[in-house]
Amino acid sequence: MSDRDPLLLPRAVVVISGKRKSGKDFVANLLQERFSSELCTFLRLSGPLKSQYAKENGLDIERLLDSSQYKETYREDMIRWGEEKRKENSEYFCHLATSGADKEIWVISDARRTTDIEYFLKYHPQKTLTVRIQATMAVRKERGFIFKKGVDDADSECGLDTYTAWDHVINNSGDSVTLMQELQSLINDVIKLQQLGTIQWNVGGPKMK
Repeated sequence: MSDRDPLLLPRAVVVISGKRKSGKDFVANLLQERFSSELCTFLRLSGPLKSQYAKENGLDIERLLDSSQYKETYREDMIRWGEEKRKENSEYFCHLATSGADKEIWVISDARRTTDIEYFLKYHPQKTLTVRIQATMAVRKERGFIFKKGVDDADSECGLDTYTAWDHVINNSGDSVTLMQELQSLINDVIKLQQLGTIQWNVGGPKMK
């Protein structure tokens, strides 16, 4: 069995949550740079949501995936559509987003509900690290945040506000040096999970590959 046996992947799953303009994607990109794109993949649960929504409504998927005003125009209706899909199957978007992922480390940048957290804890219980990114309102406004009714008070933004069982809470209100210091503990935990990934866990206990 090789070190990259797909049956043992992922070795670590980092599930990130945070408010709009808190810097979730920025942190996810930093983690991917730290571990390299060869070992680490950056996944968005909203990716398949936007793709399917675009198909059904004849929209430009590339523009929906960026941070443009185009996305903001459709955000509220896309949230409504996504909620309907989740009511049918709460695991729908998590499954689509991770299907085919073949890297050792998965970084999910946009967990929004307890069902998102529960999905990864259910299917990767010994490998999942949950992370909350925080930034002050003043900093978020500097980054372009403007409150929008029907978006920032919706479940897609507030669904994890009362969740407290985070493995790591990262303050992203300072400079890049301070942020990297904040991230070091998380990086250390990911490295530990990578190393544990060389062990195959069976009912009879851990067995080296």
